[in-house]
Amino acid sequence: MLIKFLVNILLIAVLGFAGGLFLPFWIIAPAAFIVSLLIPLRPLLAFLSGFTALFLLWGGLALAADMPNHGILATKIAWLLPLNGSRYALVLVTALVGALIGGGGALTAAFLRPPTR
Repeated sequence: MLIKFLVNILLIAVLGFAGGLFLPFWIIAPAAFIVSLLIPLRPLLAFLSGFTALFLLWGGLALAADMPNHGILATKIAWLLPLNGSRYALVLVTALVGALIGGGGALTAAFLRPPTR
């Protein structure tokens, strides 16, 4: 079960990243859906795999985009939102949004499959 969970996380992250290179940002939901449909997990584990994969992916991508300019743009955007100019809070919010979308896509696929043991 642990191996399937880790494979699910890895495949969702890779498919989400590759899809994001060529397609719109919302491709992460179908990516999580497809992987969770092909590799069945219980609903909670499916949600956690999608959530974890896209939390790490979007958090890492946001942090990678933030580092080259030393957080100047992220700080300005964080002032526009109620984050008191914290660029790390902006990265966290970005990661959480992606994680919820991925978790929702994976959970939807888990509910479409018959229950697994």
